[in-house]
Amino acid sequence: MTPVNRHPYTGGAGRKKKRMLGRGAIFLLCLVFSVLFLLPTVLTITNSFMAESEIKSNYGMVFSTTSGGFVSKKVNLKFIPDRVTLSQYITGLIKSPEYLLKLWNSILLVVPIVIGQVSVAAVAAYSFTRWRGKIRSGIFFFYVILMLMPYQVTLVPNYLVSEWLGLLNKPWAVILPGIFAPFSVFLLTKFMRRIPYSLIEAAKVDGAGEWEIFTRICLPQCRSALYSIAILVFIDYWNMVEQPLILLQDSDAQPLSVFLSQVNAGEIGLAFAMATVYMIPSLLLFLHGEEYLVEGIANSGSVKG
Repeated sequence: MTPVNRHPYTGGAGRKKKRMLGRGAIFLLCLVFSVLFLLPTVLTITNSFMAESEIKSNYGMVFSTTSGGFVSKKVNLKFIPDRVTLSQYITGLIKSPEYLLKLWNSILLVVPIVIGQVSVAAVAAYSFTRWRGKIRSGIFFFYVILMLMPYQVTLVPNYLVSEWLGLLNKPWAVILPGIFAPFSVFLLTKFMRRIPYSLIEAAKVDGAGEWEIFTRICLPQCRSALYSIAILVFIDYWNMVEQPLILLQDSDAQPLSVFLSQVNAGEIGLAFAMATVYMIPSLLLFLHGEEYLVEGIANSGSVKG
């Protein structure tokens, strides 16, 4: 029987075609999820330029207080306004100073938390990296357990401690628990263990002390991790609601995130506008440090122990 001649590259071409189809399917799936994730943000931005009457005509029954929380008619998701207006922005940024006041409250709460948490995490992570022993492992494990606890679990103890210290209804009641949060310590410790021990030994041979090793070797090596931690902490606390709602009973001291969650049904257009303004710092910070964020998380997760 005469053998059938097969093209030598048929198998390779088939595998390449399957690989391309697989990548195409993954790309389409990622595209669909990206659109779904971006849909609320795009909808918020575009609706902030709509008139109040147009918003009510599109979503009136959704935000109605008499519908019992149910939608009784079809909702019209509209991305392009019939008439672009800036009235909501003018009202929120010029005519109503309480919005800017609460935005300033957010800045006064979040910026000290970010600076303090990154500073405490850097010192604690260096200690966990340089200190060897079973006690260190136990303390680090305790940090991990604390990191897994949600805010709702520790909110009552924070309230009791703040009341005992006389900090209740003061910014420090929110700032201090945020500064000593364990998430940054865990992430930065994992990153610092990537630093070659030979660098530290060489610095010790040259006569460098612990402070010089910490500031001239460890911190420069952890620049991407510090950036990523700062971005994650900022975004997390920029959107906090539970802590200031419970610990800051005076509404004048609460951030804009709490105020947006309590907006009236008749001010939906204004809520869209101020939510758009509230998103700008987080978006700018993310776009500026996206490279550091990806690098810091990837390198921190690639280290064992």
